[in-house]
Amino acid sequence: MGQNSEMNPNLVVSHKYPEVTYSYSERDVILYALGVGACARDAVDDKELKYVYHKDGKQYIEVLPTFAALFAIASYNLQIPGLAYDPRLLLHGQQYIEIHKPFPSSGRIRNRACISGLHDKGLERQSGLMPSMEIIIRCLYVPSFTLENLLLVFNPGKAAIVEIEVESYEKESGELLCTNRMTIFLRGAGGFSKSSEPYSYSKYPNHPVSAVKVPKTQPFAVFEDCTQPSQALLYRLSGDYNPLHSDPSIARIAGFSRPILHGLCTLGFAVRAIIRCICRGDPNMVKNIQARFLLHVYPGETLITEMWLDGLRVIYQTKVKERSRTVLSGYVDLSRLASSL
Repeated sequence: MGQNSEMNPNLVVSHKYPEVTYSYSERDVILYALGVGACARDAVDDKELKYVYHKDGKQYIEVLPTFAALFAIASYNLQIPGLAYDPRLLLHGQQYIEIHKPFPSSGRIRNRACISGLHDKGLERQSGLMPSMEIIIRCLYVPSFTLENLLLVFNPGKAAIVEIEVESYEKESGELLCTNRMTIFLRGAGGFSKSSEPYSYSKYPNHPVSAVKVPKTQPFAVFEDCTQPSQALLYRLSGDYNPLHSDPSIARIAGFSRPILHGLCTLGFAVRAIIRCICRGDPNMVKNIQARFLLHVYPGETLITEMWLDGLRVIYQTKVKERSRTVLSGYVDLSRLASSL
């Protein structure tokens, strides 16, 4: 909806998305694994060959848990009645993935999407809060970003947060496979509350998402991995064809020197590092994944993922080695710990 339209929160939260069927094959699973760096350093890697080949004569290949993020791509959009925002100021802030059962190597999925949260941050000015520098920097890289847009970023009274949930069911059995929750920041879309209290709706009011603090201690494990110069071109074949990740002219308009890597691709690299170092190569130990996207990655850069163990939770952050900047942080909850830890 255009930015000049009036926000109607009741229309937004009552919106019903149509159910969408998503089909994938073993080839899609393999292509995704290659897209997030599996076997890039060693084509016969003993811990990762199973994601791209029927290792040891097994009937099925194994599926990385972050493959779940693909289920949500075609299941929703924000062009819905009552939601007024400037698409140039949209930021994918966070991603949460809950795994309910291991994914088959091919299948048909029924996706049910809904608006699970809407929050008006129109009173932030009075509380003295300002957007983080990471958010400001990321806004500067949005296509067609102008000085007027920058003023909106520094106007905390003009922000809204939309949360979208996508539940994915196996079509034949009806079993719930996974749940995706995306947090989208809409700068300039706030200030629509009709009372002194800011509007806030959540499908899960008793289970707010809490920020994860990265420990100051030495990490339990550190994994360094190199993305390839063509990484974004490979990852886009899994369904995200945003030209920001492939077209140099679009990237320059957005303020980048060249196309950038998909945030969900960076997440795939980070979780793959955790599976390798903490889960000892067993992807089925992952229960849920939370990620906060902070800064961009250029294809070809080196990712360093640092991991801390806190019971069955792995707290992590991923940095770009060449720029010494943190680009991603969050946690991964496990069903159990590997016996060899």
